[in-house]
Order: sequence, then C-alpha cells, then structure tokens
Amino acid sequence: MSQTDLSRELYQSLWNAADILRGQMEANEYKSYLLGLIFYKYLSDNILQAVCDNLDETFESFQQAQLLYEENFADTDVSEDLIEVLNDDLGYVIEPSLTFTKLVQSIHEGTFQLESLAQSFRDIEQANEKFENLFEDIDLYAKKLGNTPQKQNKTISEVMKQLNDLNVSGHAGDILGDAYEYLIGQFASDSGKKAGEFYTPQAVSHLMTQIVFAGREHQKGMSVYDPTMGSGSLLLNAKRYSKEASTISYYGQELITSTFNLARMNMMLHGVAIENYHLSNHDTLDEDWPITEPTDFDGVLMNPPYSLKWSADSGFLQDPRFSSYGVLAPKSKAPILPSSFTVFTTSSIMELWPLSFLTEFSFEEQPSKRFASIC
Repeated sequence: MSQTDLSRELYQSLWNAADILRGQMEANEYKSYLLGLIFYKYLSDNILQAVCDNLDETFESFQQAQLLYEENFADTDVSEDLIEVLNDDLGYVIEPSLTFTKLVQSIHEGTFQLESLAQSFRDIEQANEKFENLFEDIDLYAKKLGNTPQKQNKTISEVMKQLNDLNVSGHAGDILGDAYEYLIGQFASDSGKKAGEFYTPQAVSHLMTQIVFAGREHQKGMSVYDPTMGSGSLLLNAKRYSKEASTISYYGQELITSTFNLARMNMMLHGVAIENYHLSNHDTLDEDWPITEPTDFDGVLMNPPYSLKWSADSGFLQDPRFSSYGVLAPKSKAPILPSSFTVFTTSSIMELWPLSFLTEFSFEEQPSKRFASIC
C-alpha cells in the first residue's frame, strides 16, 4: 500500500472514530476527547514498541507485546532496569496494567473502569514537566458523555475500541502527525469561524513557511517562533522546508489552554524531540515572550487574532512595547501585531493579515498609523 493510500485510510479511520462523539457534543468539545485518546494510544504503543526493542524481541501484534511487557515488568531482576531505560528513552512510563492495549482488553472483558484511564493520564502528566496537565481538558466524567457513570464508561469504551486497531506508532515519518492535523482541520471546518483560534489552513501555512525559509533551507539550528501558535501547525511546517529539520528549535505561546495542549501533542506526534520545543501557555498581549527566554528568533510565523477586545489599561503606556506610540489602541481593537512586532530584531517575519486589517483602524489613531508606516 502506498503512503498516500495509507494516509487516506488512516484519516478515514480516525474520522470515523469521531462519529461516536459527534452526536453528543459540538466539534470544539469532542476534539479534546478524540485527539487526547489518539495521543494516549500513541504514547502507549510507543511504550510497547520500546519494550520489545530494548529486549531485542519482535512482535506481530500489540497484544503479544503487551504480554512480553507484563512478564518482564513482573520480573524483579529486569523491571528496574527496564523502567529506567524507558524513562531515559521516552521521558515517561505507562505501567502494563494501564496501557491502551490492556484497557481495551478490559473493555472486552467487561471490567473496564474510567478511573484506570484517568490514572494513566495522571501518571503521564507527572512523568515529565513537558507532559504537565496535558490531558486536563478530558473530563471523563462529564455529563455530555452520558447521564450516568455507566453511559460515560460506554462512550469512552466505544471510542477506544474504534481506535484500537490503528497502529499509530507504526507509520513512517510525519504520517500520523499529518493525520492529527487533518483531524484538527476537520474540527476547524465543523466548528466554524472560531476554529481559527487553533488552526491555520495548510495551503496558507506552507506558503508562509516557504517565504521564511527561502535561502536558509540548509541553515542549522534555526529557531522559529509563533506568538499566537494555536495548535502549532504553522510552526511545524518548518520541518518540511528545512534540510536540517532535526536541529530546529520551536518556540510558541498560546493563551487558550486546550489549544496549547493540542500544540504540545502535535509536536510530539511529529517526532519533535522534547528538548527542541519550548511552548508556553501565556497571553502574548499581556506578557509577550517571557524575558528569561530568547527573543532573537531566526523566523517568526504568525496568524494572530484581529480586533479583539482588551483592557487598554493606562499601565500599558509604561510598557516599552507601547510607550513610544504615546496612545493605546482602543478597547475594541487589541494591538496584537505591534506588541509582537517589537520583540524581534533579526527575524524573518511572516504574518497573515485580513485585507480589512488596516481599514478597520482610524489612521488618526497613532498605533495604527505608526504600524502602517513600518510596513
């Protein structure tokens, strides 16, 4: 099967899993459940793969790998070293009793409890600071999953069974990461306008990234930043246009916590090493990039929100990002572009603007006039 056919089959299978949740909640709600469970399966399958690799064992199914993991985890002469290797290689450990494969087995046996899944989420979140609060948007006991604990259990069980046959750790390159972004794009389509908060259409993303990387495809150690990163899809396009993709450092900020969590998952699913991405859950307008972090990035890619409301508090007149203007943008039009624009000195900057951006502002307002003159 070609990679194109494999991708198409994977995309369709993942989207079919969404049907289980689609009738119970809006797309902007069920995306956290489905994408979170896909990511959990990815982490779990990686554990089983790593166990077999480290024991120099082959396996034909994850059920077989699961048995091997259980046997060696129970062996006191092996388990301590095995856990240490898994932590070193992956940055986390999922106990055999809490792997995706084991929980699906318990579903078929009629013994599955949501608390087991919740415990696995907690263990992963506590394993590494990069995983902290990663699954906090997944409320396994929400009424929208069912009015009773039994119905909630059944809903999650059905989704897990649908995902179980997917070999999410066995796809080459960025196939799984691209499938993940396919789902995000589908959710964006279903969610309507507000989906722009977490997703930039891929055709637009590719063009913006090509411009930033033009003539620098072979540069090692490139750093790219998106101050309004959404799910990280715009940043991740850097991998496509760099010949030194493994050396890229990714920096990003996102205000909405659920979207910030999507970005972290997206980075990992695209195979970005934990030490190569630096993401923060902050408000760029209020805080900009934390002053303890680098601010001279090689490239800046951003699709910021426009005409948001903000406080326009007089204290911002003392902020070096705004003080030179002498006046603040009105409360109905937060100055996201000027606030981000001023922190970079050596960057290639590519921003996405609507055609109406400049015409929305009165040019009697100094921030708009000043920014237009810079452009």
